[in-house]
Amino acid sequence: MKKAVILAAGLGTRMRKADEAARLSSEQEQIAQTGVKALIPISTGGSAARPFLDYVLAAIVDAGIESACLVIGPDHHQVREYYETLPKKKLKIDFAVQSKPLGTANAVHAAETFARNDPFLMINSDNYYPAAAVRGLAALKGNGVAVFHRDAMLKGSNIEADRIQKFAAAEIDAAGHMTRVLEKPSAEVLKALGNDIYLSMNCWRFGASVFEACRNIKPSSRGEYEVTDAAQYVIDVLKEPFTAVKLHEPVLDMSSRADVSEVGKRLGAMTINL
Repeated sequence: MKKAVILAAGLGTRMRKADEAARLSSEQEQIAQTGVKALIPISTGGSAARPFLDYVLAAIVDAGIESACLVIGPDHHQVREYYETLPKKKLKIDFAVQSKPLGTANAVHAAETFARNDPFLMINSDNYYPAAAVRGLAALKGNGVAVFHRDAMLKGSNIEADRIQKFAAAEIDAAGHMTRVLEKPSAEVLKALGNDIYLSMNCWRFGASVFEACRNIKPSSRGEYEVTDAAQYVIDVLKEPFTAVKLHEPVLDMSSRADVSEVGKRLGAMTINL
């Protein structure tokens, strides 16, 4: 697995929301107002500030990804301009445009020409995933999903505990396959899962079959085409399993202005080499 599709077309509604308690630089504030979370400058360990997405890309490059497709909105010219001019030695970057905000599966479908028939990593641009997650997915032969132990998320992530408690949980069978993503699981559902609860954080390994799924699923109750529904279609209709790669490391989240300083602290000193 040498390719990655990165969803970067979100509207950034939470990031646009003013937060007087968040201490942002003038540059961070300016970009936060646009909602383009991927370009929020982050400074770690005294190094010069780099866009958050640079750190996300550096982690997947370290795990062996050589080519990435950024799925952007029609107005996200800043993202395209930045990465078209950024010097890169290890990573080739392409772009796909999601013309309307119709959900994550619709965004994945926009990258079909890029992916072709090759397996690819799919992640969010506003999450920083540990390189171990990408390596684990890269080692698979078929579809896969990285899932993150809830205790590790509660301990090491910058995400508030009450939000983590509501995250989608993965139902995993005895063979190690994810059978379903349980959205907003109730207390009863979580109790049935036992102490080892793994969360889905939108970190997938897909093959070409996901594009058939994206074309055939129906909109969710939110009126969007969801990548979790596409994965379920692959499992239920196309009869292809998803191997669950279990991680005991956290995922960091860049959704709001309050996340900016916390993410910088948790990333620590990191060298960006793209």
